[in-house]
Amino acid sequence: MHCPFCAYADTRVVDSRLADDGGSVRRRRECPECGQRFTTFERAELALPMVVKTDGRRESFSEDKLQRGLTRALSKRPVATARVDAAVRMIQQRIRVRGEREVPARLIGELVMEALRDLDPVAYVRFASVYRRFEDVDAFSAEIARMKEGGVPGEGADVARDD
Repeated sequence: MHCPFCAYADTRVVDSRLADDGGSVRRRRECPECGQRFTTFERAELALPMVVKTDGRRESFSEDKLQRGLTRALSKRPVATARVDAAVRMIQQRIRVRGEREVPARLIGELVMEALRDLDPVAYVRFASVYRRFEDVDAFSAEIARMKEGGVPGEGADVARDD
């Protein structure tokens, strides 16, 4: 690996440790030329499937978009960043294990709602209100009642959003 300070072509690894719950390797490196130390992270690059929108468009899966959606729903809620990161990894893992080249956007939305329900009920209702396009207070009330009864989120919802 090239040194980010002097661009020397051969740095040496000083220390390696697992990071991100074993999902990556953190390496401390040192440049023999300038003596600077720096950290790198190594992780397996696994291709995620294409996302198929309800209108038929296809787009690449975006971890950033997933992270932004969760973060927006959890805005001003007492949920640790580490738990959000874990939820993103769990959703990606569940998509990967399907082994499909394409997944419907609706599946991703449902996985996000499931993760939010476990993380924070208020964030779940926020996300569901946008994702399911709640039109009035009755839709909110019905979803909250289903949640309190322990029912499956979104049962009976006939409109889903995938953008």
